[in-house]
Amino acid sequence: MNTSKYQDLITTLHTRFGQHLARHPGVAWDAVLERLQAHPASLAALQEMEHTGGEPDVIAVDGQCGMVTFCDCCAESPAGRRSLCFDEPAFNARKENRPAGSAMAMAAAIGVALLTEEQYRQLQQLGEFDRKTSSWIATPDSIRQLGGALFGDRRYGQVFVYHNGAQSYYAGRGFRGLLRI
Repeated sequence: MNTSKYQDLITTLHTRFGQHLARHPGVAWDAVLERLQAHPASLAALQEMEHTGGEPDVIAVDGQCGMVTFCDCCAESPAGRRSLCFDEPAFNARKENRPAGSAMAMAAAIGVALLTEEQYRQLQQLGEFDRKTSSWIATPDSIRQLGGALFGDRRYGQVFVYHNGAQSYYAGRGFRGLLRI
């Protein structure tokens, strides 16, 4: 895959990286760029993260293997990924007023993973996210088998993780993606 078609994206990522150094202290852009160039297929996922409003940025680099972790760092849940139920079984269970799709299916199509509760809480240490919206997060099978799913948000200066029926969807709930390269 030719990285030149993604030059605008790389420029955007570089600019965002420089504007938010606190998200990735001690990480050099050259190391990130080298990783992107070594794994050009990842640029398609980053492009879709950007296109749907996620504003992906580096949140971690593994010092031993060099793996770079990107996450949606937009202030609110990405606008292009809202009004979705949790997964395909929940989507298929809805007979009326169906959403456009599911968070899990869209994440798979983009090539990203939903954040776990731990990852969501770690992201919230890098800034204040989802102060007006909420984001579906990866849900343990034990909860999902009972029809539920988890989502998180930040209210009253605190990060909360809640539950809802997996088939529910709201205009203010989307999902944040995580991509490891």
